[in-house]
Amino acid sequence: MDKKVPKRTNRLGRGLSALIPDTKEEIDKKDIINLELDKVYPNESQPRKVFNGDKIKVLCESIKNYGVLQPIVVKPDEEGKYMIIAGERRYRASKMANLKEIPAVIKDIPMRDIMEIALIENLQREDLNSIEEAIAYKGLIDHYHVTQEELSEAVGKSRPHITNTIRLLNLQNEIIDMIEEGSLTAGHGKALLRIVDKEKQLEIAKKVAEEELSVRETERLAKSISENNEIKIPKKIKEKDIFIVDVEERLTNVFGTKVNISKGKKKGKIEIEYYDDDELNNIVSMLLEEH
Repeated sequence: MDKKVPKRTNRLGRGLSALIPDTKEEIDKKDIINLELDKVYPNESQPRKVFNGDKIKVLCESIKNYGVLQPIVVKPDEEGKYMIIAGERRYRASKMANLKEIPAVIKDIPMRDIMEIALIENLQREDLNSIEEAIAYKGLIDHYHVTQEELSEAVGKSRPHITNTIRLLNLQNEIIDMIEEGSLTAGHGKALLRIVDKEKQLEIAKKVAEEELSVRETERLAKSISENNEIKIPKKIKEKDIFIVDVEERLTNVFGTKVNISKGKKKGKIEIEYYDDDELNNIVSMLLEEH
C-alpha cells in the first residue's frame, strides 16, 4: 500500500502531462480530431466553478484570430458525447466565438483520475482565491488520501502553507464568503481563527472590513479578544523599518505562519506563532533540518 503513494504523487506533480504533452509540437497529429461543440460538455464535478469573464473574452478574440492552438482533452460517454477533462476555458471561448468544432484529444480514463488531475491543475493556477485553494487541498486529502507532505511536493507549496490554508475552512461561513468576495484577505482570516466564538468571530470580521483594519491590526485585536474576551480596537501601529518588514514577510513565507520581529535599543526578539502541535513540529523540523 505504501508503495502506491509516491506513484500517485509523481503523476499529480506532472499535472496534465499525465494526459497530454505541454506543447502542440509534441502531440501526435493522428491523436487530434475535430469534435462538434454541440457534442462536448463540461464536467459538472469540475472543482473550479468561477471563470473570469474578461479572460474568456480575451481568449475568444485570440481564437477568432488564430484558432484553438491547443486541443482540449475529453472523455467519451455512453451517449456518443464527450465530457471535458481539461480545457473548459478554451471550450467556453470557442462557444463565444461561435465555432462549430474544436480540436480535441480523446482519453478514456477513470473518473477518479480525472478529478485528481482537475484538482491539481486548478491548484497550479495563480488566480485561485484562498478558499478555492483550501477546498481543493481538502478534497485531495479527504478523497484521495494524499498526505500534506505529498501534496506539498506535488503543487510546490510549503506544508505549513497548505496547513494554514486548509484552516481557513474552520472560519464562520459568512467570513469565508467575505474572503472569496475580497473584502477580507486570507491573512485576516488566519488572524480571526484565534477567536473561538463564531458569533464574535463574525462580529469582528465585519468590523475589520468596515474599518479597513490591516492584518497586523486584526491580529492584535483577535489576540486581545482571545485573552480578555473583550472587543478593543487596537491603536494604529507605528511604521516598522522597511528592512524588518521585509524579513518578517520572508520568514512568514518560509514557515507558513506569522513571524514578528521587535527591535529594541540593545537587543531584539523574533516571535514565530503556531496554532497546534503539528504546526509546532513543522516549524521545529524546518529550523533543525540543516543540523
